Amino acid sequence: MKVNWKGVYPAITTKFFKDGSIDIDTFKKNINTQVKAGVHGIILGGSLGEASTLRKEEKFDLVDKTLEIVDEKIPVIMNIAEKSTPEAVTAAKGAEKLGASGLMLLPPMQYKADDRETVEFFKSVASSTDLPIMIYNNPVDYGIEVTLDMFEELIEFDNIQAVKESTRDTTNITRFINRFGDRIKVLSGVDTIALESMVLGASGWVAGLVCAFPRETVAIYQLVKENKIEEALKIYRWFMPLLELDIHPKLVQYIKLAEVATGIGTEYVRQPRLPLVGEERDRVQNIIQTSLEKRSSIEELVYNNSELIGQS
Repeated sequence: MKVNWKGVYPAITTKFFKDGSIDIDTFKKNINTQVKAGVHGIILGGSLGEASTLRKEEKFDLVDKTLEIVDEKIPVIMNIAEKSTPEAVTAAKGAEKLGASGLMLLPPMQYKADDRETVEFFKSVASSTDLPIMIYNNPVDYGIEVTLDMFEELIEFDNIQAVKESTRDTTNITRFINRFGDRIKVLSGVDTIALESMVLGASGWVAGLVCAFPRETVAIYQLVKENKIEEALKIYRWFMPLLELDIHPKLVQYIKLAEVATGIGTEYVRQPRLPLVGEERDRVQNIIQTSLEKRSSIEELVYNNSELIGQS
């Protein structure tokens, strides 16, 4: 299915049982909720999906299951976060064989590659597949920035089409647009600056809290797209305490606790991660519960926008 790199793309969490095995039923429930809410694509096996703990076979199985669930309604994107170029190429070919719609591609993991090595890594993967690729640019967490000069080399590959922009520097969006126009689509990768990013020209939002709150996330995107900024801001301001859960080293545990609160997830994680306990757990649960209690203040905007999505 064709990817246009526009809209809301949830970075889906991987659902586990307490023993660490994958909970397919809860996973399906969440994916179906995302589709019903009007998201524009699904991203699997990212950092929020605990990619570092997934075996290659498990990641491929999640892609296969998701393709079955969405039934060509929306594109399914697989993340590649492998340690070596050969492993990344193998993953890309496997995703293409399964029928994935596209790839999200991180720089080499563990080894901190320089600019030349990073570009060569991306080129090797891009030349191994026909799938469209979104480069994940997150120097804050991964220590490697994919600069505009590096993209200048990468655009020789037609299938390198987008960037998940997570530098946290919103001026980078304007730099991308000024330099590449529509050639490289820019998607915001940071929940707390997503609305601003879309106002500045980002074509979409690779989102985290969408895993627990898909209707609110899609409503913000749709309202910004329609230039209804005041309406979007009302939802966004309500959402902000929750969105801040996305910018923490324990974002997986935080967001999974939110999924439990909205009935579309479990809090189980794979070690070395552990479920939250004590004061930290109480603090996060208080943020989630307080936001749920205030949710009625934005329900009409979300509902009306959901009706609009259903009719479009």
